[in-house]
Parts: sequence; C-alpha cells; structure tokens
Amino acid sequence: MSTETFDQINNVNYRGCWLSSRAELRHMINQDPLPSHDASRPPQRGAVVNIASQLGIVGRPGARKPMASYLSLLLSLCVIGLLIFAAAYCSSKAAIIAMTRSDAIDYSKDDIRVNCVCPGVIETPMTTRSEEMREMLRPAVDIAPMKRMGQPDEVADTVLFLCSTFASFVQGHALVVDGGYVIS
Repeated sequence: MSTETFDQINNVNYRGCWLSSRAELRHMINQDPLPSHDASRPPQRGAVVNIASQLGIVGRPGARKPMASYLSLLLSLCVIGLLIFAAAYCSSKAAIIAMTRSDAIDYSKDDIRVNCVCPGVIETPMTTRSEEMREMLRPAVDIAPMKRMGQPDEVADTVLFLCSTFASFVQGHALVVDGGYVIS
C-alpha cells in the first residue's frame, strides 16, 4: 500500500471524525449545561457520538494485499474509489474508538459525554445497489447470529439513545450495532 493511500484512508475516517468532534466539543464547552428530563440526573453540556465500525474492534485478513472480498467493495467509497487495505481501514476505525475513550476522560469534567457507535453491515443504497454486492456481503451477514443486514434506523436509534439523558451515565463506550458479528 502506498503512503498516499494510507493517508487518504486515515484522512477520511480518523481525521474527518477528529475534526468534526473538535468543532462539536468547542461549541459544547461554551454552552450552559442542559437540565435532564429527570431531575435526579445531572445537567450536561452535550453528548458527542462518533461513528466508527465493527472493524475497529475486530481485525480482518488482507493486511498485505488489496482485499478481493466483499469488504473492498463495501469500503471503497470511503476512500473515493481506491482499493481498501484491511489493516489501514481497521486501524483508522480503531483510532476513532481510542479517540472517543480519551475524549470521554478529558471532557467528563466539562459535563460532556463522548461515545461512539460501531455499525456492522447496514442496508443502504451502497450495500444493496446490485445483487453482486449483496452476494459479496453475504459472508459478513451470515457470520452475525442475527443473519441480516442492519437498518439505518437501528443505527440512528442507537445514536439517539447515546445522545439522550437515558444514557446519562454512559461514557467512553463503543456500542456495536452489528447483529452479533463481533461476538461470532
């Protein structure tokens, strides 16, 4: 893999998330803490929810060559059409998880919660654009005990939960939304 490809993967995935979270945190630090719907819960300035991936938790083969599996097509859009190398992609997503945990520690004193969601294979136009794509994703879907793609609303609901005061004591967590892929 070239240094340029490595940099592009990290710029899109990790650096993009880092830049976004810095902007969010700057804004949240300057706002007044917001009361909870439940008076027994402390006020908070906000909640950051980063998006990582199940592949930031589990590694995949293909670190020495371009992946010729479902993963390369699924992730190719993340680097504007370049072939994905598993080690660079997985490590860029793991970096988001590590950043989330570090930020959770650093910003707890400011009443800001920081967590991340780690989606698996989600049914979107990218993953369902052709029967060939569905077949390439089938092994990843079949590994998960739930044996189906997730729905975008299932990821969104998880993000909303982490933003809500129902998650007021959840801090620095990487919440996997993958139908059980990482436990298989």
